[in-house]
Amino acid sequence: MSFLSRAPAPAWPLAAPADGPGNPWFSWRYVHDNADEILTALQFHAGLTARAVIFALIVALPLAIVAYWWRPLTGPILALSGVLYTIPSLALLALVAPAVGTTRDTSVLIALVLYALLVLVRNILAGLTQVPAEVRDAAAGMGYGRFGRLVRIELPLALPGVLTGLRLATVSTVALVTVGSLIGQGGLGDMILGGFRNNFYKAEIMTGAVLCVALALVLDLLIAGAGRLLTPWARERRA
Repeated sequence: MSFLSRAPAPAWPLAAPADGPGNPWFSWRYVHDNADEILTALQFHAGLTARAVIFALIVALPLAIVAYWWRPLTGPILALSGVLYTIPSLALLALVAPAVGTTRDTSVLIALVLYALLVLVRNILAGLTQVPAEVRDAAAGMGYGRFGRLVRIELPLALPGVLTGLRLATVSTVALVTVGSLIGQGGLGDMILGGFRNNFYKAEIMTGAVLCVALALVLDLLIAGAGRLLTPWARERRA
């Protein structure tokens, strides 16, 4: 199933499988019997996370550049992104969902993008402001204009800060996707909420939670690895 498709309503079991006495926290039988549904939820969760972070980066990068070029706008831009971040997730979803449709993942996507803006804008701006002044002066002396200096000099040097923000935004987005389970668009969160609704079915809850943590760790490691490949000078400087 494509990451961009809507996750179908999961058909979780109504009773714990015969995997041992009582209600165990983990059940291989549950995982085996529901492997297709679990994989679908994992794919949907990863796809929604990727889309949210990419869209947030597309919005945050211009905002950070504007704040970097016109310093009086830094405060308002950071304040606006900070206010959006403080809105409770349930309240934000309740505001957005009726406008775009409660049965679509678009409402969850919009909320995730708004939450990721603060982390990305702050880290991109921090990376740009940490570029040494002598480097900017040397680039200006070589005839680079503002835009050329930004693309050729400042953004590459700010890449470690950008990647730090990307890692933080990705990990937090993986966790926030689960809130979408309130409208059936939460990926692995649908499993967690389904476990609570299913007489506190521990195996279902634990499977969703463990996969959510594992997904965050894997994505974080992938971005960290990409950062090491894209910033070899930072690696050499640390060495």
